[in-house]
Amino acid sequence: MSTGSAAGDVNGIRMGDRGPYRTPGGGSVVGNEFAEVSVDIDVEGNSTRLRLEDLRTGRVRFLDALELETVIWLADGHLASLLDPSADRWRDK
Repeated sequence: MSTGSAAGDVNGIRMGDRGPYRTPGGGSVVGNEFAEVSVDIDVEGNSTRLRLEDLRTGRVRFLDALELETVIWLADGHLASLLDPSADRWRDK
């Protein structure tokens, strides 16, 4: 993990290089040519949940066990529609 602040670094993690990386909180970074996401376990809420952070935008989402199980059981067609970035990601809000 690079800890500098050179161009292309996000939260101390060198973007563009392929991981795996460890985050300052002890999690990992999952990345490819399209996205870099920090994955950590959060124990601060009522139950353990997954903390996901888009390293490009800083947007954070928490997923509990039921939400994760739902993703696992999604039919491939439903998952493919969720992965369409034009549906939500690039729209002005």
